[in-house]
Amino acid sequence: MTTKNWRSAFAIYLQPAVLSIVLLGFASGLPYVIVFSTLSAWLTEAGIERSVIGFFSWIGMTYSIKVFWSMIVDRLSLPLLHRLLGKRRSWMLLAQLGATLGLLGMSVSDPQTQLEQIALLAIWIAFCSATQDVAIDAYRIEVLSAEYQGAMAAAYVAGYRVSLLIGAAGCLYIAEYTNWSTAYLIMAATMLVGITTILVIKEPDHQISQSAEALENKIERFLGVEQHATFWHRLVAGFSDVVLSPFIEFFHRNGTTGLLILLLIGMYKMSDITLNVMANPFYLDMGFTKVEIAQVTKVFGFVMAISGAATGGVLVARFGVLRPLLLGAVAAALTNLLFAMLAMSKPSLIGLATIVSADNFCAGMATSALIAYLSSLTSTAYTATQYALFSSLMTLPAQMVGGFSGVVVENYGYSLFFIYTTVAGLPAMVLVLLLMRSSLYRENSH
Repeated sequence: MTTKNWRSAFAIYLQPAVLSIVLLGFASGLPYVIVFSTLSAWLTEAGIERSVIGFFSWIGMTYSIKVFWSMIVDRLSLPLLHRLLGKRRSWMLLAQLGATLGLLGMSVSDPQTQLEQIALLAIWIAFCSATQDVAIDAYRIEVLSAEYQGAMAAAYVAGYRVSLLIGAAGCLYIAEYTNWSTAYLIMAATMLVGITTILVIKEPDHQISQSAEALENKIERFLGVEQHATFWHRLVAGFSDVVLSPFIEFFHRNGTTGLLILLLIGMYKMSDITLNVMANPFYLDMGFTKVEIAQVTKVFGFVMAISGAATGGVLVARFGVLRPLLLGAVAAALTNLLFAMLAMSKPSLIGLATIVSADNFCAGMATSALIAYLSSLTSTAYTATQYALFSSLMTLPAQMVGGFSGVVVENYGYSLFFIYTTVAGLPAMVLVLLLMRSSLYRENSH
């Protein structure tokens, strides 16, 4: 669905639920940036080898495999918490508490002598954060209808970017004037923002549609376990309903185009995520101080990222999702060439600010379009599971490739690395064009 004019496109941001999703976006992004981007700066200053820092990025693959336990979040009701908060909020709260404890553990760890402990804690935080993301994504999609998902995506990105500012720039500032342990302790306290939000918001309706029930019954009949006569029958039927049905339903609805969709999702963030692995080490190796990095890349770039996210939400509301998706893919990849130019020139705060501004604006716009697109692909019967599949595919290939970023930098330098990340964005552009030409796109355009 698209709006008829620009005024209606901008008015969607006045919905109360759209405004409230900002805080949930903050809760989602804070643990991620602390164990991914900020941790790389801490390890760099501690003298850890760049190749090892690159391997640490594989911790981010925890977010990429969350689909394997998303069906538990989708169907399992937590004892006591479910009665008090409902399904979505209870899972959010449990995950938030787990991530907070992990950050407290990292605040008393030393990367020079306890690197393995920090790695294990980072994995635990990533697991809790990924679990929270499953519940938040389901909440975001279920709380408002499809026509608002572009705005919901932009609001989510806005909150997410605020968490990047707090978790990255805030951490850098605190570490500069105190130490990293104090910075991580304060970040653990900041998690109270998410916990408070979860306690205040209302639980959305979550019901399995008749069509989904019919599909589950059909699959059970095909497997010969529809009678639930034995324990084995009930076990297979449960596995079918929770694990098989969400994936079968997706391909039943999209046909062979579903393969093209999944391939696009897997390639779309390749350029952006691969670059981000080495962003902080690059800034530090260029000679910029932590305060300069915080001021330019986090504070100043933050404004452009929010602007890009809002622009993406409006473009989705005005033109639908695929055209903004293509624009975001092209822009996000091309801005990586600006980093290659910076790597070949003398360090300049003005140059850094210009390039980071362009990169953040394009990344925000692309992310809003992508989140809106992924949200539109889900069935209300399997919101958490299907979105977890999409978001896992969105990051897993890029995380695997990104793990070798440090090796590329050490062997070929930053300039060729940034050119390499630009080339990595080309497949996404081609796939969006193919999807726009498909019969599915033509049908949805009318």
